[in-house]
Amino acid sequence: MRKENLTKITALRHALHQSPELSMKERETVKTLTAFVRQNTDFRVVEMPGWLYAVKAGAPGGKRIAFRADMDALPIRETLPLPYVSCREGVSHKCGHDGHCAALAGLALELSEQKLENTVYLIFQPGEETGQGGKICRELILQEGIEEIYAFHNLPGYPEGQLVYRQGLTQPASEGLRIRLEGKTSHASAPEEGRNPASALARIALYAEELIREPSNGMLLCTVTGIELGNGDFGISPGCGEISLTLRAEQEDEMVRLEKALLTFAAAQAKEYGLALSSEIRDCFPETRNDAACLTRVIRAAEALGVPAAPMAKLWRASEDFGWYLKDCPGAMFYLGAGEKAPALHTDAYDFDDALLETAVDLFCHLAARP
Repeated sequence: MRKENLTKITALRHALHQSPELSMKERETVKTLTAFVRQNTDFRVVEMPGWLYAVKAGAPGGKRIAFRADMDALPIRETLPLPYVSCREGVSHKCGHDGHCAALAGLALELSEQKLENTVYLIFQPGEETGQGGKICRELILQEGIEEIYAFHNLPGYPEGQLVYRQGLTQPASEGLRIRLEGKTSHASAPEEGRNPASALARIALYAEELIREPSNGMLLCTVTGIELGNGDFGISPGCGEISLTLRAEQEDEMVRLEKALLTFAAAQAKEYGLALSSEIRDCFPETRNDAACLTRVIRAAEALGVPAAPMAKLWRASEDFGWYLKDCPGAMFYLGAGEKAPALHTDAYDFDDALLETAVDLFCHLAARP
């Protein structure tokens, strides 16, 4: 990668870090990226509602290849004394999406003023953290006849700059399930006059633990992420409460089976205790499965560039909405090690490693130029 371009995208990454935005609210981020690509490259920028893509046409007969970066930040307060510290209280880039966007901008810089064999699309996607953005942006795949798509994620816990990959399933499906039970409030001295959902909520939580012990096709998790019931007032027996759970599975049909079992059990508890039941599903992520041929191209690109590579020994349990694209198009998600002792993602100690930008751009360039 040309050093002047690396300098530009490093500065861009820091600017994005300073102005983080939560999922589906990335308005200023879209403006910043639109301006950067238009002012510094010959890619044509197309502004969409809440996101953007950039495209550069290749030669007749070439492939249509896409690269995707996510734009959203997290509701985590910045605590690091960075010179480019977040200017938004309670919001910061603690998953490295600022780096992903900068790398995609770097690809545009490197491919500018070149004649391309393949038509290249750069997708700057909103809402990855909630699973919403990929589902929206996937429409571009069919609309433009895109034939391959690639993305990367920085990954602490592995040697800095190492390509890490996994054949087939690389990240599991997941969804958030919220169950609400409504009964009747009463005085704590006369609980029989009310309908307190405490026992039903407790039984649902315990049943969730039982479910994941049953035989399943691959990893199955059900994590209780919240239980709300009353306000702790010793004189009140609460009449409503809710439980939130994250369901996670290697296969989407297994996750759906888990969801149905929980809702059926919750309905039985509601009936037994005379409670009204309601539920909602949020933050839906599909399973992310790499196409074998596309992943082979990633590995060969690393070999050609002298980038060390190693397979991921265990499935990374975090979900990724890149899987939405892979339902319509072959592609691959790969990872770049951020350091074996680097702080974990989604923690206040984390910051994207700028040293990964050049490697990411070089890999993307190699994939974009493939015959």
